[in-house]
Order: sequence, then structure tokens, then C-alpha cells
Amino acid sequence: MSDTTRLSLLEAARVVARRDFRAILFSRAFFFFLLGPLFPLVIGGLAGGIGGQVQREAVTNMVALSMSAEDNAAMQAARDTLAPQLGYVLPQFIPDTSGEPPAQVLKRDRASFAAVVSGTIEAPVVTAPESQIERWSGPVGLIAATARGSSPNTFPAVAADPVATSTAEARTDRIRTAQAGQLLLFLLMMLLAGMVLSNLVEEKANKVIEVLAAAIPMDAVFLGKLFAMLGVSFVGIAVWATFGGAAALLLGNQLPQLPEPALGWSAFIALGIAYFAMGYLLLGSLFLTIGGMAATVREVQTLSMPVTMMQLLVFFLAASSITRPGSPLELTAAIFPLSSPFAMLARAAQSDAIWPHLLALGWQAVCVILFIRFGALLFKRRVMKSGKAGRAGKERIGATKIA
Repeated sequence: MSDTTRLSLLEAARVVARRDFRAILFSRAFFFFLLGPLFPLVIGGLAGGIGGQVQREAVTNMVALSMSAEDNAAMQAARDTLAPQLGYVLPQFIPDTSGEPPAQVLKRDRASFAAVVSGTIEAPVVTAPESQIERWSGPVGLIAATARGSSPNTFPAVAADPVATSTAEARTDRIRTAQAGQLLLFLLMMLLAGMVLSNLVEEKANKVIEVLAAAIPMDAVFLGKLFAMLGVSFVGIAVWATFGGAAALLLGNQLPQLPEPALGWSAFIALGIAYFAMGYLLLGSLFLTIGGMAATVREVQTLSMPVTMMQLLVFFLAASSITRPGSPLELTAAIFPLSSPFAMLARAAQSDAIWPHLLALGWQAVCVILFIRFGALLFKRRVMKSGKAGRAGKERIGATKIA
């Protein structure tokens, strides 16, 4: 094929994607592949223990002290006295001298207080949602009694000032949505990304990949295969979502209800689809590189194991950073390409800012291009031996033999 008739990169990638998409979608093996989610559901149930641990950490024990300066100091000293015996049962007091009403203090985005203690040592008042009032009334009464030097059996009456919700409670609820989104994204990626690996190994064994590489750029082969597998993955997700929606209609209110994410369900689902696509392309490009370097199925299993373990590690990195938004750990998870989709999806559940997602998606797209270029270059140099000098040498050898 001459250079004037050679397909462009995108056209060649489209041809490869269409070929692979049809070959996989209309195969009998794809039907059995759709049964695959039964096994991740079991794994998801086992992973609930980890989610419970994160949820317990998400419940903040920070309580604002809005008393006078003397009463604040006395309450803090009493709390420090009781801490060695009671530990985590006691609140972590943060003095507040803003003079704002307790209900306004609870609405601060950055503070994330579970409750506000105001009034005096003789008559403390706890302002919080009902659940938090029940949680903190006893410890606050004990601390106030200790602060005023009362006998062990004498406690002040703690007044309740309930509010509808607080920033801390809303944040805690949204963490559940962030956890669910991360876990679903991880299970789908691990379940579907393996198709890329097996497809390339099969075509290497059949010498099909050599024919494709001789006709079109290797970058186009990798790009086409990735988008073909991504399209097949979306078909599988659509089938599973249909059955999941039918089950949800049948079960109704028996299913657990997730709190609405900060960006709303529509934007959260749209970002979830985008982050799945980027995460799949990132992981798939690594699997393509591994499949290109491996000569046998055994080598594939050996080489893919480190990538799988690394994916587990980056998932745990993103999962552990849910309760620390804005921390160095969370920023690291958001910047590192393989963990970025998980961390950013969790941020979509907790923050209503849009611009970080646009920046993250752009960064992930750049990483996809770099991964594909690196994988294609490594495949040509290590497997195809298709440099210009090598190709010219092969042509000269062939011409000599014909002569």
C-alpha cells in the first residue's frame, strides 16, 4: 500500500474497532461473559467490611464550643481529664469565637462540626441533628459536670436544640455514595479490562496482528482495539443495568437508598460513565502492552499479575482518601493516572465543583495517549522488530532470494 492510499491514524483505528467490536459482540462466548457479574457481586459483599471501616472513620467527632472564653477553657480541661479513661467516646472540642448562631456554625463547609455546644457550664445547650444530639448529650453533660466540680452523681440538664441537618452529617451521608461509586467502578473495570489482554494474545498466536501491523500504524491497532473493547463493555453494562433496573423496580424500597451526591444524580452518573471510559482505556492500554510482550498465555498470566495487584493498591489508595478531601493523600490519588478515576468520582459525590473534573478528564486523556504510544512503540521494538532499517533489510533479503 503506497503512502498516498494509506489510511490515517483515526480511520485505521475505526476500521480495527469496527472489526473487533463485531467479532466479539456476535460471538457465543460473549453471552456467557454477560454472566460474569455474578462473581463480582460476591466479592462486593465481602468488601463490605472495608466499607464499614471507612464509614466509621467518616463519622466526625469534632464539636464546636461556643461558650464564654472561661467556660470553653474549663470544658476543654475537663475533657482532657476524662480522655484517658473514655477516649473516643468524648467529642473533640474546637473553640468557636465567631459569635455566629450555632445553626450557622453547623452550616460551614470547611468546619464539618457534628454539633455545637453553647450556653454555660451550668446549662449547656447542644445544637445538632437529632441523631447527633442523642450521641453527644451524655458526654457533654459528663464533661460539664467535671468542669464545675460536681459530685459523680450530679449532672447538669443538657438542653437540645435540634436542626434539620449539618454539614458534617451531609458529608457523612455522601461518603456512602462515594464508596458505592468507587466499588462499582472498580468491579466493572476489573471484570471488563481482561478482554483486551486475551484478544491481543489470540491474534498474536494467529499471526493476525502481524498482518494488521504491516497495513496500518501500530498506534491505530492499539487505539482501535481499545475503543472496540470499550464499546463491547458499554453493551455489557447496558444489559446488566437493564436487569438491575428491573430488579430495583421489583424490590422497591427494600433496596438501600444512597444519599444524593453533591453534583446531583444526573451529573454524577455522567461523570461515572466518563471516568469508567478513561479508567478502562488507561488499564486497557497497559494490558495491551503486556499482551504484546507475552508469547504464551502463561506469560500473560505472569505479567498481568503485577498490574492487577497494582490496580488493587491504587483502588485502596483512592478508597482510603475518601474521608480526607483536599489532603495530600487525596490529591495524590487524584493526580496518579490509574487511581484518578476512582478519586475523582468520589469527589463528585462530595463536592459540587465542576472544574476539577474537567481538568482530571483532560489529564487522563493525555495519559491514555501516552500509554498507547508507549505500548505501540514497545510492541514494535520488542516484538515486530519493525524499525525502518530492519524493514529495509528484510526487503533486500527478500529481493535477493527472488533473484
